[in-house]
Amino acid sequence: MTEQSDELTGPDLATGIDVSTVGPGQLIAGHAFGEPVLLVHVEPNWFAVGGKCTHYGAPLDQGVLVSETIRCPWHHACFELHNGAASRAPALIDLPSYDVAVESDIVRVTRKRDHGQQKGEGHRARGSCAPERCLFEETPTAGPESVVIIGGGAAGNACAEMLRREAYRGPVTIIDPDPDAPYDRPNLSKDYLAGNAPEEWLPLHPREFYVAQHIEILSGLEATEIDVKSKTVNLSDGSSRKYGCLLIATGASPIRLDVPGGGRVDYLRSLGDCRAIIGKLGASKTAVVIGASFIGLEVAASLVTRGLKVSVVAPEALPLEGTLGRELGTLIMNVHQQHGVTFYLGRRVTSIDEKSVVLDDGSRLDADLVVAGIGVRPNLTLAESAGLMLDNGLAVNEFLQTSASGVYAAGDVARWPDAYSDLRLRIEHWVVAERQGQVVALNMLGGRDRFDDIPFFWSEHYDKLSIRYVGHVERWDEARIEGDVMKKDCAVSYMVGGKRRAMATINRDRRNLQTEVEMETELLLKPPPPVTVAAEA
Repeated sequence: MTEQSDELTGPDLATGIDVSTVGPGQLIAGHAFGEPVLLVHVEPNWFAVGGKCTHYGAPLDQGVLVSETIRCPWHHACFELHNGAASRAPALIDLPSYDVAVESDIVRVTRKRDHGQQKGEGHRARGSCAPERCLFEETPTAGPESVVIIGGGAAGNACAEMLRREAYRGPVTIIDPDPDAPYDRPNLSKDYLAGNAPEEWLPLHPREFYVAQHIEILSGLEATEIDVKSKTVNLSDGSSRKYGCLLIATGASPIRLDVPGGGRVDYLRSLGDCRAIIGKLGASKTAVVIGASFIGLEVAASLVTRGLKVSVVAPEALPLEGTLGRELGTLIMNVHQQHGVTFYLGRRVTSIDEKSVVLDDGSRLDADLVVAGIGVRPNLTLAESAGLMLDNGLAVNEFLQTSASGVYAAGDVARWPDAYSDLRLRIEHWVVAERQGQVVALNMLGGRDRFDDIPFFWSEHYDKLSIRYVGHVERWDEARIEGDVMKKDCAVSYMVGGKRRAMATINRDRRNLQTEVEMETELLLKPPPPVTVAAEA
């Protein structure tokens, strides 16, 4: 991510600025009371909120205004301007908000609001701030009798949080065998593995947050069985949990390399995995990364940053060519080569011994450390044993409901009907999983919210290459390039039938965000599709 200065810039908005200098829809980055503040004029209203995204600190004045919301330029989080509420992932923490006054043609920020005074319990309007503390009811008067969430990753955590934003007071339980969940998994292969982020940055919230929200986290326990008739989840310690609504967000597991010596290979999926890799760095000078996937290349970049000599082995002719095209694939390979990475493309690993990796052409690569990133498989054992409908994943309808009443799925396991492309998709993106979890929460509480977000992900390579990708396409007719790819200043549109279906950008974050909004606008003009998977009565 791009480094941001803590220095306050722009006008002092507490002193005020001339109204005539601010046009409708203009984003003014300034400060007030020692904090960065964004001032926005959406006729006839004036709004002031925190100036930096609460996800990774992006400057919101470089974002895009959509009605009375502001979207982050880096990772497309969305905030409500009237109160600063984080209404769409990946940001989960609200922005501070401020009162604004206009007097004698001067607009100024008058005070910082106390969110605690705004968070009344009971019915809460959509896009409300998160409560500081949940009022808990063992037997809730509204909503399901209880909610059980299997999986404490992106989707599970986001679902639990949104339930509390929407004033659900009943029991919420997250079950996850990972003792560290929930945490910021995208950071594992990037700044944390590279040594640029301390471990205390990784938790999505401190444990005290979950206590205040009355969100029970059963860490280190595994759900072993789902009984959809009795609405019960059995756990690995012999206990069980009853549910009114259930979210299956079991994620995915790395595909394991099946070669002699494969037991030496490390995989990066969890914080525990990352700790294990970091623990081996002191005794390692050379590393082989198997797989030129996004995760594989991010691991390669992080290990280079740690001072290792890194080789990347992959069967394709060019890294990520199938996802991003030849031009971006060439750029990505060049950037890694400039940092010392050696590529062995068109090659496969045949065996691994104590100090080396052997390729299918007989060559041998020094390898104190071996890490593989060759894809993942959705964790479907629970869903399959429960008799739920599968379809290259766990099948859900537009509302993310499975074939069983009261049971939803989100994240890496869910295969849903994409409203934009009219295809059924299962996408392993962090932001997609979080947003699906948020939609599930709304639907558990009686909503009929279709999941129709445009997919988005990002990838970081050293401090030189940051890629944003919005939309989804597996094959395209044409890749239209704006700008100069090799100068790392470009937008690449992937066209199908003459229509843009996805865009990848480098150093054109706002262009990427604008494309997301354009795709959403196009989607609004389409009639809603019929429901494709009906839950059993």
